[in-house]
Amino acid sequence: MNFLTNSTLYKRLAIFISLIIVSLILWNTYIFFQKFKIDERAKMEIFASAIKEFAINDDLNADFNLETKVFEKIKNIPMILTDKNGIIIDSRNLDSIKAKNEAYLKRQLVLMKDENKPIEINYLQNEKQFVYYGNSDLLNKLTYYPLALVLILILFLSVVYLFYSSNKASETNKLWTGMAKETAHQIGTPLSSLLGWIAILKTENVDETYIEEIEKDVNRLNTIANRFSKIGSVPELKKENIVSISKQAFDYLESRSSKQISFTFLTTNNEIHTKLNTELFGWVIENLIKNAIDAMLGKGELKLNIENTPKKVKITVTDTGKGMPKKLFKQIFKPGFTTKKRGWGLGLSLSKRIVEDYHNGKIFVQKSEIGKGTTFEILLNKI
Repeated sequence: MNFLTNSTLYKRLAIFISLIIVSLILWNTYIFFQKFKIDERAKMEIFASAIKEFAINDDLNADFNLETKVFEKIKNIPMILTDKNGIIIDSRNLDSIKAKNEAYLKRQLVLMKDENKPIEINYLQNEKQFVYYGNSDLLNKLTYYPLALVLILILFLSVVYLFYSSNKASETNKLWTGMAKETAHQIGTPLSSLLGWIAILKTENVDETYIEEIEKDVNRLNTIANRFSKIGSVPELKKENIVSISKQAFDYLESRSSKQISFTFLTTNNEIHTKLNTELFGWVIENLIKNAIDAMLGKGELKLNIENTPKKVKITVTDTGKGMPKKLFKQIFKPGFTTKKRGWGLGLSLSKRIVEDYHNGKIFVQKSEIGKGTTFEILLNKI
């Protein structure tokens, strides 16, 4: 318990530290972005001052030298110069070919108005010009940096979550496996005793019919114990007649179910062979039949059909129960999911694992309609 508590604490601490580090990086990026933006505005203000000097200075050589030096400072910052009426006078650092198009310049001017506040130039009497400028390429790239960092953080947290979730699932699987094997072990002791009592009853001239029924139930308990003992290990698959195995499970539940349920067993062939683990596959058939019985509330029609197709063995279990909406077709196979007031929601999830993981087959809800019933389908490879 202490180990699990410490493990959870370490997980939370690691995530908390990661969040702090990323938050600090984001904050420093924001500060750097703002500082860089202020520096660019300062450069543009110097450029605006230079334009003012050009307008009032008659020394053309001095103007040219100053303009060259100032322009070198802003060569990465796109800008547009307009008069007081908004007419474009000049543009710098834009696409030289596209800048010849007036519509392009107007679009860029709209973008610049959104990005930065214009710089006003006042000179002479009632003469004004405005310098509009956009963010440099470097500044634009910096705007996407926090987003990229957030995406990296989300990816990192997702990986951490999946890692710890898989560990938790693995621990849960080990726990269930241990419980299953312990259950099998616990059942074994009274089973041995029951076999002894059956032997005694046979010597006491007890009605053979009673003994046969007791033996069936004892064999049933033995089968259940073997099933639980196989959980967590790879089962051995052998060539078996799937019809006879399904019929055994079908007959056992039919004899112990409500007489108001009509059971029908259909098959295209009496012998259809495939590789199976008899105990585990019988468990699947029993789970589907029990699920159908519960859905019908002890009254209705249940049909199991085995069809021999060219490449597959197709088994369907159909009931006339309450049915289910299509959105539950996949959810019902998830561990812990159940629509019943009682139950652990493990029967169908175990069936799916036995069919798909151990027998390389498929199990799914073929169709279902509310108030009319449900059909489950199993597909297995033929030998």
